[in-house]
Amino acid sequence: MTRPVPGLAPGTAARLECRALFRQLSTVYAMKTGIHPDYREVVFHDVTSDFKILTRSTLAGGAKETVKWEDGNEYPLVKIEISSASHPFYTGKHKVMDTSGRIDKFQRRYAR
Repeated sequence: MTRPVPGLAPGTAARLECRALFRQLSTVYAMKTGIHPDYREVVFHDVTSDFKILTRSTLAGGAKETVKWEDGNEYPLVKIEISSASHPFYTGKHKVMDTSGRIDKFQRRYAR
């Protein structure tokens, strides 16, 4: 258990100790080089709700578009159709998104 450090918020000393321990372990148990995909910052854009989020991902390798973020840097842009901003589970609304006419095709096929 860590003792409180004057001038630091509660729990900060413990987080700093954990980071130091993680750095020590990561040098001992380093990942193999050359076999892992690049893990970098990417902007995901939900095209149905115009929601954007900056996060880290390995999907940036095939992204052809870039977008300028609020911090002034450019990041690869990955467009998605469903996110937490548009999914019915998170929004509480039932919304039918038919982007490629699948519902109409299904209804024509099984119409009686």
